Amino acid sequence: MKEQLKIFLTAVMFYTRIPCPNWIDHSADYINKCTRFFPLIGWIVGGFFGLVFIASNYFFSIEISLILTMIASILLTGAFHEDGFADVCDGFGGGWTKEKILTIMKDSTIGVYGAIGLIAILALKFATILQITQLNTNLIELILVFVSANSLSRFMSVIIIYTDDYVREDELSKAKPIAKQMANIDFVIASIFGLTPYLFLIFLNLKFNIINVHYYSLILLPIVLMFAVWKLKKYFNKWIGGYTGDCLGATQQISEVLFYLILTLKWKFI
Repeated sequence: MKEQLKIFLTAVMFYTRIPCPNWIDHSADYINKCTRFFPLIGWIVGGFFGLVFIASNYFFSIEISLILTMIASILLTGAFHEDGFADVCDGFGGGWTKEKILTIMKDSTIGVYGAIGLIAILALKFATILQITQLNTNLIELILVFVSANSLSRFMSVIIIYTDDYVREDELSKAKPIAKQMANIDFVIASIFGLTPYLFLIFLNLKFNIINVHYYSLILLPIVLMFAVWKLKKYFNKWIGGYTGDCLGATQQISEVLFYLILTLKWKFI
């Protein structure tokens, strides 16, 4: 149990800016094992997102509350995944060889592709979440949606870690280490944490119809996300032969936005 606590706190230290005890260090073994808790971090981030939004909405409009909540969420994670998404936009947008792409992604400065990509994905996230919050006013519903989006999107990154190869050499890596391998048991645990909120969301919607979204959207969600991960894996492997930490961050951001986007679909012809 103590070892599991250390692994979990390693995940908290690695994936968020939440303070951890001094006895938690950057153990390479724990870094690899803590991937099992990556989707569980989504529970924390999603729950935090929902609570901050609810608290802000008591004092401000929905739009202002949502912007404040997005800022708070980014501060909680240290823009860890947004930074990866921007680096992927810069690297794959400006590089035409594996070496060039990896060099650009390693650069700490943000380029045009990264800036445009961040603006686009944050704007899309704002617009889709805004529509969801306008349609669903029950507080429990909203928190469950945010937790499901953050846990399931992180599970999509876990799939890439489990199935593909890490391509950076240690000397090219950024300051933070990255999980480079994943055991079967770790993937099973990550699957449980990643899928449980989403399955609970479907169950409650079927039984009580608590979420004001079309039933087909909930069914379509995993299909779209798995297709997106398959395309991203194929794209990453084509250009660099595997994944980097930035690729995982980009996968999480794209998956999260797709989650919200699917929930806002209008099924006009059904």
